Parts: sequence; structure tokens; C-alpha cells
Amino acid sequence: MDQQGVRRPAKGPPGAVADDVSASTDEARRGRSHAGSGGRARTVADAAAARRRAERRAERIGAGVEELEQRLADLLRSGLATADRPGYAFWEETAARMVDAQAPGLAGRVRELGAIPGSGPDWPGRLLEECALAHLLGRAWHRVGALPEPLAVTVRTRMGLPASPGGPPVRDRWSVLARYDRTDGRLATRRTWLYGQGSGRTALLLSYGAGGRPLGAALPVGAVLDAELTAYPGAGQLRAELGERFGDPAPGACPPPGGTVADALAAYGAALREDPWLESWPGTLAAVVPLPDGGGGWQLAEADGTAAVPVTAAAVGRQGLWRLAAVSGGRPITVFGECGHRGFTPLAAWTTAAGPPGETAAHPAAVSGPGSGPGGAPPPLVALI
Repeated sequence: MDQQGVRRPAKGPPGAVADDVSASTDEARRGRSHAGSGGRARTVADAAAARRRAERRAERIGAGVEELEQRLADLLRSGLATADRPGYAFWEETAARMVDAQAPGLAGRVRELGAIPGSGPDWPGRLLEECALAHLLGRAWHRVGALPEPLAVTVRTRMGLPASPGGPPVRDRWSVLARYDRTDGRLATRRTWLYGQGSGRTALLLSYGAGGRPLGAALPVGAVLDAELTAYPGAGQLRAELGERFGDPAPGACPPPGGTVADALAAYGAALREDPWLESWPGTLAAVVPLPDGGGGWQLAEADGTAAVPVTAAAVGRQGLWRLAAVSGGRPITVFGECGHRGFTPLAAWTTAAGPPGETAAHPAAVSGPGSGPGGAPPPLVALI
């Protein structure tokens, strides 16, 4: 390793380079079979180089985890109630250190920590929760070799290591349920939710745009796509990669089978067992009514009044919530969204409830997908984000 920390190729015994050159010349003279042997040798060498790069990156990530652990310990010793004093610059500098350690996923968690101090009532409690999750991720990284492989893949993914889709592709008619973009100032992310009408599988497509680059073409919400999807590995992962398409998107997105509030919460809880860092899980609520909760927030209440789930604060501030209330008009509707520890985020809705004579249940301006038609056509999808 030189003074700049760059690992140089190990030198072989005297004459090794000359022998390699001579051997290569002989191979060329002897023909294709020996050329094949040289190709296998290059493959072995490439694999060894990739393994060394992975080992160096793992060492850097481990050092970054130790540094974050120390900073979290210092924060706890000084008291979480004072965490807003250093300002966001402290967290941004810590996130930059995680980027230097080649752990972009951990850097993202640190930036989320920096947004919590002073963000509202009980922010010290929320900061403690997120600090605990960051600590858990660091401990999991140190023991990643002893974890079950699906969970180990999840830990690597949460750290920001790249993963590739695997397994056989699944061809289906995929309903495009929802799509929205996020950005943290450095990286833009597009999340697209799909539901397989034949397989009954829910899948998440992720696309990224760094440095201001566009995210690319978006799938139309409310459409159906005949295509193949290949899932990514990992415990509790729904991410997939879009493969070959068989035709253009067409109208007719159908809602997934709906359940109760208890069903959605149970599904999220089961997913947390597989991935403790999971923020939310997709779910479809059948026959719920959006109602104010009396405290400035909103909730999705079951039609019979037996249960309700709060709408997340982020969703309350969006125009889509009022669109949802207008579509419902006090009647039960089907809602697809993301269920997490802070509540339910509505992303799409369907309704077949009849309104007054001459009117439809869905607000015309809110309909993003196809309208209901003859012959048992699906109800219109209403985009809420």
C-alpha cells in the first residue's frame, strides 16, 4: 500500500512478468484452447480484485460505524434535549463522514436524525428512537457475517451497498397504483407501487437521479402494464426491477384486495420482524371513511366504527387529503397507501358508492386513471399524491 493508501498489485517472484509475457505469446501460438485458459485466469484475477475492493470498503464502513457510535454516545451523555443547539451543521458533517466511509445509507439516516431536533412536540423521544435504529444498524453490520443471508442482504442494503435483482422474472398485468418523488437535495428518488393482478404480488420500483439528473420516464398511474418484474434479494423487500414489456400501458388498474385496519397493522408488524429499519409497508384498507380526529389531524375509520388509523402528519398537509375527503363524501371507500409507525399515508383510492342522482362518487378533477365503464370495468383510481 502506498502513501496515499492505494493498494498496489503485489509483485511476483523475479521474472514473473517476463514469464507471463512469454506464456501469453505461447498461448497465442498454440491456439484457442489456451486462449480460453487465459480468459479463465483473467476472470479469477478480476474476482480476486473485486473481493479485495469489497474488503477495503467493509473496513471503511466499519470505521464509519465506530465513529457514528462514538458521536451518538457523546450525544446521549450530553442529553438529547440539547441536541438542537449544535444546529444542522453538526449532523451534516457527520453524514459527510459516513459518505467518506462509503456508507451512503448510513449517511441518509444521519441526515434524518439532523431534521428531528426542534421539529415539534416530543422530538427528543423521536430522536431517541432513530438513534436506537442507527445503533442497531451499526451492531448488525459488525455481525453481518453471522446473520441469516436474507437479513444480511437487508443490512448491506441499508448501509448503501448495491444489490442486484435475482431469481426468475414474473410476468403479470401490473396495476400502477401510485408514484411519487422524494429529494434530499443531493439524490432524487422515485417510488412507484405496482400490484400484479394475476400473482397478487405488490412490488416497488425505485429510480434515482443524482446531481440534478432527471429520473426518467414515469409509468402512468391508473394504467395496467403487461411486463416482467425481477425481485431484489433481502428480508422483507418488495423492490423489483422492471424487465421486458409486452405492449404499451393500458387503462384498467384494479385495487388490491382490501382488509381491515388490524390487517394492515399486522402486515406492517410482520414486515418489521424481517427488516427492523422499515419505515412503512403497503396496505389496502377496504370500507374506510376519512374523518377529522378532533385534534387537528385526520384518521381513516372503518365504516362500522370499530377501528381507525391516524393519517400521517406529512399526508395531512397535502392537497390529496382534501381530494380524498371529497371523493368519499362521508361514504366508505377503498384506500391504498403506506402503513407505518407514524400512521397511514394514503396514496390512491377507489370508490363505487353511488352519489345523488345524476352524479358520480368520484370528483372529476381527482380521477387520475380510467373511468368506470360498461361490462364490469374497474372503478376509477384516484391519485392522492
